[in-house]
Amino acid sequence: MKNIDELTKKIIAFRDARDWKQFHNPKDVAISLNLEAAEVLEHFQWKSKEEIEKYVETNKVEIGEELADVLCWVLLMSHDLKIDILEALGKKILKNEEKYPVEKVKGKHTKYNKL
Repeated sequence: MKNIDELTKKIIAFRDARDWKQFHNPKDVAISLNLEAAEVLEHFQWKSKEEIEKYVETNKVEIGEELADVLCWVLLMSHDLKIDILEALGKKILKNEEKYPVEKVKGKHTKYNKL
């Protein structure tokens, strides 16, 4: 699968074959997205920087599966809400470039409203 449309169609086909659309209202899809994001976090919880580096080397497949679950819910939600996620991402990148100009933020983690 090479592009977002192809991935989204595959996800929708998977859902529709199981008659799960009836359960996929925006609230529950958003909850599922957050639950999967929390599963990504679990891989890193309570680990030092050194432990994380070692852990990632041996657990890339599992971490990748959790990231894939997050992406799946993002694509499903954007499809159901008729949001062009690539267009939204492009606009958000431009917005962030304005909020965080390189000359003000390079090497800093300060939030835009505190610059």
